[in-house]
Amino acid sequence: MSINMSELLQLVVDEGASDLHVEVNAPPMVRVNGELTPLEVDPLTPEETEAMVKSIASDAHIRTIQECGSVDFGFAFGDQARFRVSAFKQRGFFGTVLRQIPNTLLTMEQIGLPMHIKDLLFRPRGLILVTGPTGSGKSTTLASMINIINEEMAHHIITVEDPIEFYHKNKRSMVIQREIGVDTTGFSEALRRALRQDPDVILVGEMRDLETIEAAITAAETGHLVFGTLHTSSAVGTVDRIIDAFPTEQQGQIRTQLAASLVAVISQVLLPRADKPGRVAAFEIMVSTPSIQALIRDNKTFRIPSELQTGAKYGMNTLDAHLIELYSKEMISYNELITKSQDPESIIEKLAAL
Repeated sequence: MSINMSELLQLVVDEGASDLHVEVNAPPMVRVNGELTPLEVDPLTPEETEAMVKSIASDAHIRTIQECGSVDFGFAFGDQARFRVSAFKQRGFFGTVLRQIPNTLLTMEQIGLPMHIKDLLFRPRGLILVTGPTGSGKSTTLASMINIINEEMAHHIITVEDPIEFYHKNKRSMVIQREIGVDTTGFSEALRRALRQDPDVILVGEMRDLETIEAAITAAETGHLVFGTLHTSSAVGTVDRIIDAFPTEQQGQIRTQLAASLVAVISQVLLPRADKPGRVAAFEIMVSTPSIQALIRDNKTFRIPSELQTGAKYGMNTLDAHLIELYSKEMISYNELITKSQDPESIIEKLAAL
């Protein structure tokens, strides 16, 4: 039995799958609740995978694949969903992976973020980072935050994304969304231009290089609220990654700038639920306090975890503490608790003491 791309995308929407994998000599595969499952159809031929990619890619995208080997873009499947697409060549044949982007923006309660995080969104300036591995829901969390500002504040919001995932309509705010490769050449270039466009809020889709990180910190320092993402798994890892991106002779200055501008780091992972179908997010939350700022300035980030453990009154918690809470509510399995934790031995000891 053969299947076309439109039928596959309809299946992804109907099943609530997060991802669709299409490659030669294998049946299409969908990821549902974190599990990758092949569909009961014939393996795809080279002609079929090429036709599938060409059915969703523009001529310019196809040229980029031919010249560079791969291309990323976003597209809408009617009014049912949007997809982030990575199309590529492998072993000389076309392949693609599509990630479904929900049409509906989740509330903070639906995401599972504590409500005190909402207060941070109304800061006049500073840097809020949402971090985690690929597929951990960073884009969903950021889109929810931007939507709250859009609904409740009369701001000028500029997003720079690769590609644009969630579309934001103007509500109380005006939202300008710029896509890398379509509207601008790169993150750092778009950030520099954004500062001349009277923004209140700037979203940087990914802080992937020194120039972008530097531009984001400068924007946060000069009176803008800046949101960004990094592929780091903890608050300490995030701070260290930013500082280590700079040459040694600049790191002292960057510690001072980062300490002054950082508002919060929210690190998240997505886990399959044990109590019902679906997934649940676990968070590590670091909110900037005078003591956190001093640790960043003084190059003592290794002490940040103890600040998170004792910082509940500021709304802070470690990832492991949240994982234990989810496990105690029987929302995640013991295996997920141990494999996703940052200090498995400590968790085992704590559970043994209960």
